[in-house]
Amino acid sequence: MVTVMKNGYVRLGEDIHYYSVPYNYIGKKVKVLYTSIAVKIYYQYTLIASHRRNRIKYRYTTDENHLASQHRYTTEWSPEKFIQEAEAIHEDVTRYIIKVLEHKVYPEQAYKSCSGILSFARRVGAGRLADACRWADSLGQYNYPVIEEILRKRLDQLQHDDEPVSIPAHKNIRGKEYYQ
Repeated sequence: MVTVMKNGYVRLGEDIHYYSVPYNYIGKKVKVLYTSIAVKIYYQYTLIASHRRNRIKYRYTTDENHLASQHRYTTEWSPEKFIQEAEAIHEDVTRYIIKVLEHKVYPEQAYKSCSGILSFARRVGAGRLADACRWADSLGQYNYPVIEEILRKRLDQLQHDDEPVSIPAHKNIRGKEYYQ
């Protein structure tokens, strides 16, 4: 027994894979029965969804008929769409969005992050978003919460030091030659 998540999916815990169910069952308890080749989802003894079993972790199996009409636009999302939107904002945003797409395990997660990151351009402006993307890139962090935190704390407005800090010379510091 599982509860249908707000995004209209249920998780098959054994495989850590997500399967769509009709959107009108969001928030309801359903029973997931599965074999080695099929996954069937029931609500009060009525079959509401059937999928071929997929054992790839952290992926989504979607039947477009299960999506609410207002959510069907997400099926039109693609890496090219987000890169094109980022190019219209700034080259640093484009570079960052490409890295977000590369670092996420599954596309749906990357698309949600990209959509959220790009929405900051409307809220805080293209300049601040570009600065936040540079900061996050220098930290090696590629996700929405990092950009949100940088913007919330106004770190994007601070001067960023690109020069690495050098270690002071001292007789107790051995250096790489000591370990040869």
